[in-house]
Amino acid sequence: MSAGEAGAGRDPGLQPERTRLAWRRTTLSAAVAAVLAVRAALHGGASATGIVVCALCCGLCLAFLRVAHLRIHALAAGTPPPALAPRQATAAVLCAVAMAVCAAVLVL
Repeated sequence: MSAGEAGAGRDPGLQPERTRLAWRRTTLSAAVAAVLAVRAALHGGASATGIVVCALCCGLCLAFLRVAHLRIHALAAGTPPPALAPRQATAAVLCAVAMAVCAAVLVL
């Protein structure tokens, strides 16, 4: 079977669907991380620093959810789906890195 024959039977709708599912899994992971941050911040008693970091984690989670929501709708709207905008990619990366920093602050 040649490469042309293998590509002829391929469903072009599967890749956008897998990408949408990956965005949904990632947003679920971000939500779980925010919930665990709240739990860690309030476990030993509420401190001002813990509450601020907790609020920051929740805000970052909401920002990431917004980026993912925009991307999921972009994937569902067009065929073929447009490329991820650099602004959205940067926002997603910054949210993930900032949540990791917040987690490090809560652990230490």
